[in-house]
Parts: sequence; C-alpha cells; structure tokens
Amino acid sequence: MIFNEIYSAYYNAVAKIITAVLNGDTDEKHLNKIVCDNAFGESMLTVLPSLKSGKWQLVRPDMTTPLKHTPTMPLTLLQKRWLKAVSLDPRVKLFDVDLSALDGVEPLFTPEDYVIYDKYADGDPYEDEGYIERFKTVLTAMKTGQNIRLEMTSRKGKTVYVRCVPERIEYSEKDDKFRLVTSGCGFVRTVNMARITKCRLYSGDTVIESEPPEAGYEDIVLKVSEERNTLERCMLHFAHFEKRAEKADGHYRLHIRFQKDDEPEMVIRVLSFGPLVEVLESENFKNLITDKLKAQKSCEL
Repeated sequence: MIFNEIYSAYYNAVAKIITAVLNGDTDEKHLNKIVCDNAFGESMLTVLPSLKSGKWQLVRPDMTTPLKHTPTMPLTLLQKRWLKAVSLDPRVKLFDVDLSALDGVEPLFTPEDYVIYDKYADGDPYEDEGYIERFKTVLTAMKTGQNIRLEMTSRKGKTVYVRCVPERIEYSEKDDKFRLVTSGCGFVRTVNMARITKCRLYSGDTVIESEPPEAGYEDIVLKVSEERNTLERCMLHFAHFEKRAEKADGHYRLHIRFQKDDEPEMVIRVLSFGPLVEVLESENFKNLITDKLKAQKSCEL
C-alpha cells in the first residue's frame, strides 16, 4: 500500500516505537502497548517481532536504533498524487475535506483508468447538490447531538415524515449506497440516504433521546493456514471488518465480527480461500458453508 487511512496506523506505531527507543524507553511491555494503542490487535504478531529481528532494520537486537532523529512523516509526491486521485471520488464532497494543498498535483490515476466489478450500477447520486446538502445536514446533527426531521420516499413510493435521532451512517460497497441508522422512531430504523428528499435540524422543544439500535452481529472464527501468505491475504480481504488474529499451533485463529446483513457475502469470501481457511465457529456459519458447497456440488461446479 502506498498510503491508506487504515494501514498508515502501522507507520505511526513504528514511529512512536522508534521515538520511545530514542528516549531510552525499551521496556517491551510498553512498546507492545504502543502497538496496541496505535495499530490493530493482530499487529502484535508482526510489528515488534519484525523490528527486534532486524527484518525492518530500524531497531537493533539490543533495542537501540541507528536513527538519530525523531521520525517525521511528510507526504511524498507519490502519496500526494495518490491522495489527489482519491479526491476525484465524488463521495469525498460529502465530508468537506480540505484538499487545497493538493492543487496543481497530478493524480496518480483517474476514474477512467479502472473498472469496478461486482457493484450495482444504481449507486447514490453523489454529484447531486440536494443529496450532498442533506448528507451534510445529517452529519451536522450527528456531531452536535441534534434530532432531525426527514421527508423520505418509502419503497412503495409513499411520502413519509420522520423525526428521529441519527445514530450512524453506513456504507455498502457492493450496493454503492449510504444508509442512515436511526433511533427514536418506532417504524423506521434504517433509511437509504438516497430516499431522503428533505432533511433539516429539529429545533422544537420535544427532544427524542438517543437509543442506539442494537445491530445484528455475528462472530466467526477461522483457522488460517500459514501457507502462501494466507493470513496477510485474509487481513487485506477482511480489512474493513472488526477482527483479531492469534497464533496457534501451526496456524492462526482469525476472529471476525460482521453484520448479519453481510452474511451471504461473507460465505462467498471465506470460500474463495479454498482449503487454506477452515471455519471453526459458529455452527450457523459452518452450516451455511456446507449448504453452499452442497449446492455447488449439485450443479457439478
């Protein structure tokens, strides 16, 4: 990865470790805490061992460093070009990100340079000024803890009026749509952002208290082989899910949490690793894998 808002956590963690070593703090327990606080749970398996073994050549085995100055990480031209390319994504306009520092930078790639498969073509209208304004109103309400009034179109084409608490915004990569999860309204829980026709902050006296709806989650445990960099590929494949990995005898145990709505897609994703990944838990998910394999076999796939 050239740069990524998720994977840059590794660089920040290593920079803090080097800073600690330069300051004479070489306590392994504290260094591991730096990894936990600044990266991810599974990072314990790679970051500090790679530094101590000399694989990354930033920290010597005696816990000294050849570096003389505290690390800083200014953006390289390549990273700026990557960010410029990302800024061309119309969804960026929804979040008021200041990208003025990238003026005059040539993008590393443009939307015309790639094609996305396995995504529905009727995504949200990100270029629509009304959609952008409504999206920003929802974000403002979430940041300030305010209620909102919505006018939306139901699946049956009827106009519905709702006053609710905006809890969180979710994005479906497959559908290319944003969803608003709400509370305080008994008959509406999840709203497709594109179905909202009007949205404003509620300024009345009767305030609805936030009652975050309980999302339906499922936890699975995968037995991941050490062959063919399977763990690394799994970490990339399931990067946007909550997860943690632990070393076992000759393999890894990968714990993943995902929303029940993503269950069919998760079955396909796990099966894509073939015999290198085995489902240990849960029984429900194991049954889904079995049923899928039986269905494929019946079709002689």
